[in-house]
Amino acid sequence: MSFVTEFKEFATKGNVVDLAVGVIIGGAFGKIVESLVGDVIMPLVGRIFGGLDFSNYFIPLAGQTATTLAEAKKAGAVFAYGSFITVSVNFVILAFIIFLMVKQINRLKRNAPPPPPAAPAPTPEDVLLLREIRDALARK
Repeated sequence: MSFVTEFKEFATKGNVVDLAVGVIIGGAFGKIVESLVGDVIMPLVGRIFGGLDFSNYFIPLAGQTATTLAEAKKAGAVFAYGSFITVSVNFVILAFIIFLMVKQINRLKRNAPPPPPAAPAPTPEDVLLLREIRDALARK
């Protein structure tokens, strides 16, 4: 089998295509959750804790005097623990949403009616012939 043929067979398998679709949808869903966390949840959490913006929490490692994380990063190395908190909250929310989705899918699978029974496969010709021989021998 040639390399091109083998690659074509691999790339067109159902599992590879399903995985590609899942990765693309997962990336888009991750952006939605990132926006939800960054634009909706973290501002509310910051407001509850007195107007704090976690994304600008950092410790300058190069003696910077900047007031924002972006300015501090331009001036040298920083320990940006606020960004880590934001990303961690993002992960927890994403994991929780995926958990709820899987839980719902499993519930729907349990409540779905069972598939109809498959039609029996036709009896192979050699089995029919052996049955005829058996029946003929039993009559003698």
